[in-house]
Amino acid sequence: MTDDLRAKLTELGFTEYEARVYLALLDQYPATGYQISKEAGVPRSMVYEALGRLRSRGAVLETPDDRATLYRPVPPDVLLDNHQRAQQALVAELRSRLAALYAQRDEDRIWTIAGREMVLSYARAMIREAQEELFLALDDPEVAALREEIVAACRRGVTVGAVMIGGETLSCGQIVHHPPLESELHELSDMLVVAVDRRQVLVAAGSRHGDMTATVTHNRNLVLIVRQFVWMELFAQRIFTRLGQDLLSRLEPDDRRVFEAAPMLAGLRDGRE
Repeated sequence: MTDDLRAKLTELGFTEYEARVYLALLDQYPATGYQISKEAGVPRSMVYEALGRLRSRGAVLETPDDRATLYRPVPPDVLLDNHQRAQQALVAELRSRLAALYAQRDEDRIWTIAGREMVLSYARAMIREAQEELFLALDDPEVAALREEIVAACRRGVTVGAVMIGGETLSCGQIVHHPPLESELHELSDMLVVAVDRRQVLVAAGSRHGDMTATVTHNRNLVLIVRQFVWMELFAQRIFTRLGQDLLSRLEPDDRRVFEAAPMLAGLRDGRE
């Protein structure tokens, strides 16, 4: 547990010795530098330097005593709140200044993104930039991750069409559900497609290990193909929901099983319209 917490603190910017000192103080305070050195396993020649840096960053308090200076930790909630505010201010400043340096270019190259969180972050940014049209194909985990941005796009007047590969749904836009059996046959599970304003697309697929890779491009031909894929799925599923048993019965058995596996057509297996 202590090793794990020490590693997490170093991710926040603590040095190894600073993390050891702060954790030791949480367990035993007030304490002198000598006591902290023994408890934390930090050499006496380094403990006061670590305490000085912790004091500068607002993680440790000190008070003079008759024989030695005593130290105590700043409560974790106070420490983390201060750190969070500082990080948010830093990110806000960087967002503004870096954006001023970055010029978005529409180009034909095809780019690859690796890592689920990075893919989702890129998808969120694309959805936030949508001004006219947003076409999507997504499975349940991606619905949960992108729901806020999609709903916000609807509210600002963007035309939204989404093909739901799983059981989740959305409260806005044109929503259709892909037949589960067809999704399984075509290995669409954990798939993500984002097509924005007929100018940029992202196509991503997950793996059994939870990883995700994505392709992003402004290439006009690929954008057209991907957008057309989603448009045709939206169109086809609208038609499927209106098929009656008489029409389904004319299909080949394999095709009929695909349609009848769709939740909205399940009732047709019993001969109900």
